[in-house]
Amino acid sequence: MNLTHLTALELGRAIASGDVTIPQATKAALEEISQRDKSLNSYITVLEEQAMERAEALQKGLKPGLSPLYGVPLLLKDNLCTQGIKTTCGSKLLEGYVPPYDATVVEKVQTAGGVCLGKGNLDEFAMGSTTETSYFGPTRNPWDESRVPGGSSGGCAAGVAAGFAWYALGSDTGGSIRQPAGYCGLTGLKPTYGTVSRHGLVAYASSLDQVGPLCRDAADCAAVLDLIQGKDRRDSTTVDGNYGGRLASLTADIRGLRVGLPVECFGEGLDPCVAQRVQEVAKVLQHRGAVLTEVSIPELKQVIGAYYVLASAEASSNLARYDGVKYGFRAEKYKNLTQMYENTRSQGFGKEAKLRILLGTFVLSAGYYEAYYKKALAVKEQVSQGLERAFATCDVLLTPVTPNTAPKLGESLADPMKMYLSDLYTVPANLAGLPSLSMPCGVDGQGMPVGAQLMGPRFGEPMLLNTAYAYQQETDHHKRVPRGGEGR
Repeated sequence: MNLTHLTALELGRAIASGDVTIPQATKAALEEISQRDKSLNSYITVLEEQAMERAEALQKGLKPGLSPLYGVPLLLKDNLCTQGIKTTCGSKLLEGYVPPYDATVVEKVQTAGGVCLGKGNLDEFAMGSTTETSYFGPTRNPWDESRVPGGSSGGCAAGVAAGFAWYALGSDTGGSIRQPAGYCGLTGLKPTYGTVSRHGLVAYASSLDQVGPLCRDAADCAAVLDLIQGKDRRDSTTVDGNYGGRLASLTADIRGLRVGLPVECFGEGLDPCVAQRVQEVAKVLQHRGAVLTEVSIPELKQVIGAYYVLASAEASSNLARYDGVKYGFRAEKYKNLTQMYENTRSQGFGKEAKLRILLGTFVLSAGYYEAYYKKALAVKEQVSQGLERAFATCDVLLTPVTPNTAPKLGESLADPMKMYLSDLYTVPANLAGLPSLSMPCGVDGQGMPVGAQLMGPRFGEPMLLNTAYAYQQETDHHKRVPRGGEGR
């Protein structure tokens, strides 16, 4: 049995039955990391000793009736706080920062018997779409190491795709779970805003950020969501609700499901091969009994400008706390308090973080607040209304995840506008606070994964997960592994 090819649920069942021990699985992943992550750079921190100790302890507590993911090793994005373990956010500013507490989602996976293998690389403070802006160097795509894995959760996506963990927790502000999942051939879910606690997630844009899973398939995503969802008194944006068991609700029955294809998402700028793969998804869903319908959401044309104004404005405010006073990096040379702030932030932040902070400060300034920030808020509301109209005539929306497959390293940084436009299809779900899922739907001419996106109405996760689950009963794209992992 090749453990690193199993899904998280398959490994969980093997552990529960006694066919595999938790230390065996943990050791298998750590060996893969040791042998192959030097080139991929998916991990910032590897917790070898702690993971093995945890695995041994959990093995002793193995008994019937535990979580289906009990003992399954996972990877955490390095913007989720972990008590006693450094949390860097991919930045020099937090290079040595060790939080005194765990994020709520970390507490929940630990309580369910998770084994944390380490912290995944990311774009600095989650600002990027390629995982090239990390202070700790870029992450490479395991399908082709000359290409990016996407971002900002690129370390998590590369790590799971390469077999370095069975699932990961990432964060999604404008597509940072779904886009790298699409580039790396994984299934990634951004839940409805407020269904998963953000307590302990280092903020980028608080009204848009959401924690979610990166997994091999939809069933794994459902199982992870069962663990991490729920009201949290420490996060006032979380919502009360009877969420129910997402895993238990998977039936693969989508007869009568109305699938909308937005015309705005299949036009200019979309790679023909990507368009073809997504259209093939529509045909598979139709074969399973879904009803296809074409919809128009003209508001989607405005999403990129609005998103970057709002996200940068919130980043400018959230990142003001990194000034060298309370925690993190502090410049060595300065003559007064103001100069300490200036030198610390100039030396600590990378280029992309500085660019977004400056943009955010600009759009919030007295002279430009009305012209930019207030208009962006109006567009956000219009996008929400446009999507609400669409969901009056269909149950889920089907779009590409990105206009193209994974670009070469360096291409996006040389053309930032192209990098920003790669978020075109993923941003609407964040602006409207809606759930959205990425799933693999084949490869392009170079053998790189193509992702299809499903978006649903608020609290529509069961429908999205079941639709993806139905699709994955008919296809095997989610079972494919990168060429470098074929012999594992």
